[in-house]
Amino acid sequence: MSDLNNPTKIISVGDIVTFNLLNAGLIPDISFVDDRTKRGPASDNVMHGTKHPRFKTITVNNPPGTITEELMHEVKRAMDSGNPVRIFIKGEEDLAALPAIAMAPISSVVIYGLPDEGAVLVKVTDKKKKEIQSFIDRMKCKEEE
Repeated sequence: MSDLNNPTKIISVGDIVTFNLLNAGLIPDISFVDDRTKRGPASDNVMHGTKHPRFKTITVNNPPGTITEELMHEVKRAMDSGNPVRIFIKGEEDLAALPAIAMAPISSVVIYGLPDEGAVLVKVTDKKKKEIQSFIDRMKCKEEE
């Protein structure tokens, strides 16, 4: 983690990534968790370990395989917050990395888990933001019911 070079924001996606960052003494500016890992329930240790007294927790509904308008709205609000935000997702947090990258300030980092592999760290650049936003724009919109 020493190669982070003082990012604008640190954003974690996933219970294990968030748990490991907090255990390493790094408090993400924004974290996305769903109390699940590898499609099953996370351990009690991980569930409790993704919480921190400085976090403001927001709960968002986001079914698997989707990016809801509610999630997009809360990502934007979290980006504008001056305090650490934990977004608890009822459903699935896997795709939350996309709006996080698209909305994060330049020079932020988004770290997401790759099950059985480790973690991926994305350094947010203008080019990366545009690339991800273009991908989001091409995704089929799902009306919230």
